[in-house]
Amino acid sequence: MLQSLNHLTLAVSNLQTSVNFWRDLLGLSLHAQWDTGAYLTCGDLWLCLSFDETRNYVPPEKSDYTHYAFSVAPEDFDAFSHKLEQAGVTVWKTNKSEGASFYFLDPDGHKLELHVGDIAARLAACREKTYAGMRFYS
Repeated sequence: MLQSLNHLTLAVSNLQTSVNFWRDLLGLSLHAQWDTGAYLTCGDLWLCLSFDETRNYVPPEKSDYTHYAFSVAPEDFDAFSHKLEQAGVTVWKTNKSEGASFYFLDPDGHKLELHVGDIAARLAACREKTYAGMRFYS
């Protein structure tokens, strides 16, 4: 039986640019770096950046909705999203759901999100306004 998400591995076109983004801008902890990769953590989540010479920047309009959301405390949301805006990150979507969210891209076009809230808050909001065909399970 699965217990949790173990780690994410993201292909990157420039390892040092990506390490700088994830460590210096987003604040992840860097644990190891080598010629073609790096290990960082965000809370219990392990992130591997893996250099891939075939990785190309993917503009948001040419990619699907797949994205990675990171939790942020409500009191930190405004300052953190402002920091990202000041750094010039590309915004790929405006928030239309419950909880504060800021949607932005990393240097390779991976879609990321800062999000305030959890699954309980999302389900409560969905019970108030359901998506088409939505069913709830206990």
